[in-house]
Formats: sequence, structure tokens, C-alpha cells
Amino acid sequence: MTFSWVFIAYCAKDAKFLAKSEGYIVVMTLFSRPVIAALVTSACLFTAMQSPMGAQAQSLSGAYLAAKHAEGQRDYGQAARYYARAAYLEPKNMGVQQGLVLTRVLEGDFDKAVEVAQILEAAEVRSQVAHMIVSADLARQGAFEALLARAIDHEGGPGPLVDGLLHAWAYIGAGEIAKGADAFDTLAQQQGLAPFALYHKALAYAQIGEFETAAQIFAGEGTEAVLATRRGALAHAEILGVLGRYDAAIEVLETAFGQRADPAISDLRTRLQAGDHMTFTLINSPQDGMAEVFYSIAEALSGEAQADYTLLYARISQALKPGHTDALLLTAELLDMIGQHELAIEAFAQVPRQHVDYHAAELGRVGALRALERFDAAIEVLRDLTKSHGDLAIVHSTLGDVYRNMQNFEAATEAYHDALDRTPSQARGRWFLLYARAITYERRDMWDQAEADFRAALELHPNQPQVLNYLGYSLVEKQIKLDEALDMIKRAVIAEPESGYIVDSLGWVLYRMGRYEEAVEHMERAVELMPVDPVVTDHLGDVYWAVGRVREARFQWNRALSFIDEENNITEADPYRIRRKLKVGLDAVLIEEGADPLRYASDEEG
Repeated sequence: MTFSWVFIAYCAKDAKFLAKSEGYIVVMTLFSRPVIAALVTSACLFTAMQSPMGAQAQSLSGAYLAAKHAEGQRDYGQAARYYARAAYLEPKNMGVQQGLVLTRVLEGDFDKAVEVAQILEAAEVRSQVAHMIVSADLARQGAFEALLARAIDHEGGPGPLVDGLLHAWAYIGAGEIAKGADAFDTLAQQQGLAPFALYHKALAYAQIGEFETAAQIFAGEGTEAVLATRRGALAHAEILGVLGRYDAAIEVLETAFGQRADPAISDLRTRLQAGDHMTFTLINSPQDGMAEVFYSIAEALSGEAQADYTLLYARISQALKPGHTDALLLTAELLDMIGQHELAIEAFAQVPRQHVDYHAAELGRVGALRALERFDAAIEVLRDLTKSHGDLAIVHSTLGDVYRNMQNFEAATEAYHDALDRTPSQARGRWFLLYARAITYERRDMWDQAEADFRAALELHPNQPQVLNYLGYSLVEKQIKLDEALDMIKRAVIAEPESGYIVDSLGWVLYRMGRYEEAVEHMERAVELMPVDPVVTDHLGDVYWAVGRVREARFQWNRALSFIDEENNITEADPYRIRRKLKVGLDAVLIEEGADPLRYASDEEG
């Protein structure tokens, strides 16, 4: 399989509805070019919505422009309301209707999206969104014969992959199993599409109770990529469990997840180890299978394609199967990613407390609350989680992270204690917990404990650049073990040469060691990497002063001051100290602070 960047460009012109629209989608994926071509065969789905309307009445133009602005802000609810206003003013304008159907489904109002999609289809407008939504609505109703009767138009539809999978599942729903299997096999013959086709064929056989056939499909060639996904591995393990092949099922879980403590995986593993009676839960109906079609594609595109495009598939999956928790979580994560944190919070909150993925939803809600700086609410959610899921280290480490955001370092230390107590001594992520707890100790002036944790983290991850940098920088600030500190920071720079903070640390340790000329190059590079950071800029000023470049030092200190929000200063840059340096010079400030003056500082007034 060839892994690559794929650039797909599409230009649409339709004088009747839109004056002109041009656009593109850039997609990076782990699937081959043919798969991407099938997934995103036409970028016009979104780009056509970006073009200006022709001359219209002022009220229509105002509604349209307001819709476009809201859509650009990814406020889909507001965009849909303005598009609806524009559609009311000019119902025959299909360009407006296309904007409306897209934003309706993206905001999560599938029923209203169906109404608009039917208008577009009745007007014989070729719209991928409308095609998918009408097809999904027929699936939701169980109208499989009507689905089969729809012409499979790869140009009008979303592409051969979606159309092919829906067509095959429609045969399954209509009871024509052999034709459905043939449709899956035909799709699997297309280059790059076999993993999707075989996965869904296995699910279809499992759904009708043919578990032996489903297991054989999963064991055959072409399913490797699917078995690497969470749902693929869980489906395979459940099928083997139903067949009583418990050891083989456990092996599938071990191969895919190792000892990962995901509650759903742990629960399934425990039941398999106990030899419990197993049922297949992933797909319970052809409609579930069609929901899985849209989720499969959303999952494949997640993090690789335009977020709006991925969200479209996740929303349709949700509409087909409201209880599809993975689709709900993906929807919430996408909303959070695009800055719609309130909508994300609402979506995360829909996962019921008794669901095995409740903790994942609550942690997602905490992330959205943190993005809104609602830290007290995030703490409340996490405190509740420590009661229901207190055995999970991630709950306690996330609590520590939030307390650290709030600069409540004592509470953060305790939370990291609890996380470490629940983390195996050689676990992959243990180094980060030690590193995070070390920071809280350092901020509490408990250096012995901090240094011990930093060094323990390095034992687990010897060349971790953040740990090397933080420990090295701290040693420099304490003016101890400078040679070791310099070595640590040099190693950190080698690991992350484009990190402004780490390059700044290298310049700063050289400055602290009196190697001023050597420090200049690195501090200048740090400012190139972080041109508006007040701390780095302030440091450059100090280094310039130390080599006698007084005017340049004053210039950098003034720049550093301009980058500080003095009402909400969250950096280590002290505006009072910088002003004092501008007034009396760095030497005088050091003397005032009880330190020795620099050896090479200039007395020039500048």
C-alpha cells in the first residue's frame, strides 16, 4: 500500500445558481490514493459554498453574507438560520439551498436537512450532500428496496466507496444476502477499497448470525488495516467470543491494544477470560451497518481531512444510529477541534453515565471546559470521575493538569501522586507523570523532590527534550551543576532544534556561565523562532548588554515590554525589572538584587 499526501482540486461553475466557485481540499491519510479518491471525489461539496452570490435584493444579500460569515466561523446553527432566511426570500435559489442543507446536517438537525435535500433532488440539482442525506434517510426508514432502486451515480453521489457500501447493505436489509456479498466482493476488487469492503462484509455476516463466515473474512487477507482500528479489533474479538474461541479473541485484543486500560477493552477481555456467554453487539441491524459506513469513513478521515468534511459523515452516522457512541464522541471531538466548545460540551454530555465510554466523554468535556477556561467546572467533572472511575490514572493526571493550569501546585502534586500510584512502574507514559509532578514540586520550592522526579523521568526516557530542558534550565537558574545542565540542554536542542524555548535555554546557560559571545548566536536564533515572546526577548537584551551592545539591549528590552499584558501577565517576564534595566542598566539591577555585576558589561549610557 502506498502512503502519501493527496491533493484533490475541483472547480465548479454553474451560471444558474452560483457565479463561480473554486476550491480544494488537502487530505493526508494512511490509506492509498484510490481510497482517498473514493472518499473525497469532489471537493465541491464544501468549496461551492464559498463563492459569492450574484446580485440579489439587499435583504437576500444580507442574509447570505451573514450565513457565509457564520459558516466561516463554523457556527453552523447561526449559519443555518441565515441560510433559511435567504431560502425563504428566494426559495428557488438552489445555491442557497445547498448552503442550508450542509449547515443543517453539520449543526446536527438531520430531519430539517432531509427536507432541504429532498428539495434539491426534486429540482434535479446534483448535490453530494443531498444524495447522502436522502440515502441515509431511506436507510433510517428501512426502505431498502427504494435504496436499491436509486440509480448509483458516482458523479452525483459521494463516490464509489460510500455508494458501493450502502448498496451492499441495502441488499442485506432486503434479505438478498448473496447479492449483498457479491456487492461487497465487487467493491473489494477496486484498488485500495478492500479493507472497507471486507470489514463491512464480515459485519454483515455477523449481523445475520453467520459468525463462522465472518471470522473467516477477518482471518483472511486484506483486513490488516481494519484490525488495527479499535472497532475492527473489538468486532473480531466479539465474533471469536461468540464462537467460543476465547483464547484467539484475547490474542486479537492483545495484538491490537496490548495492556491498554480502556474500560471497554478491559471489560471484553475480562468476560473472555471468564468464558462468559458472548453476543455480537457492534451491529444489530442493516441500519446499524449503514451507520457504520459513515462512521468508518469519518474515522478514516479524522485528523487528516477538513474537519467539516469529517463532521458531515459523523453526523450522518449519528442520525442513523443515535446510540453510536463512537460517532457521538468523534462528533464532539471535531466540534471541540474547530472551536465550537459549547456544542462539544453538549455532545459529550449525551453519553449516559452507565455507558462503558462515559469516562472518555467526561474527559472530552473537561478538555472543552479547559478551552473555555472554565476550570472550576472542569474540576467538578473530574472530582466526580474520581468517584466513578478512580482506578483510571488518566482521570487523576488530567485533574493534576487542570490544577496546574490554575497554579494550584499543591493540589496538582497530590493528583499526580494518585496517577502515579495507578501507573505501572515501566508504563510508557509514566515519565510524563513524573515530569509533571516535578514541575509542581519545583514551583513549590521543593527542589530535592523536583530533581528526583526529573531524574526518574529521564531514567525512563533518557533523551526526552522537555525533561532535559526543564531540568537543565532549573539547574542554571539555581547556579548549580552548570556543566551537566549545559550537556542536558545541548541534547535537548539536538532533539528539538526548532523549539524556541529550548534554544533559549541553551543561550541562557551559556550566558549564566559567562560565555556571553557564544550565547549571542543561540539567543538570536531563539528570538527568530519566538519573535514575540517577552521572556526570550528579555533574555536577548541581557545577552546583548553582556557583550557591550547596549543600544541593542535597550531595544530588545523595550520590545519585551511591548509583548507583556501587565494586567494578565502569565509569563516569567517581570515588567518592573525590565523598566529598571532600561533606567539604570543591567549591572545596577544585579547589584540591587545582591548579585555580582557582569564581567563584560558596558558602562556606555547608550
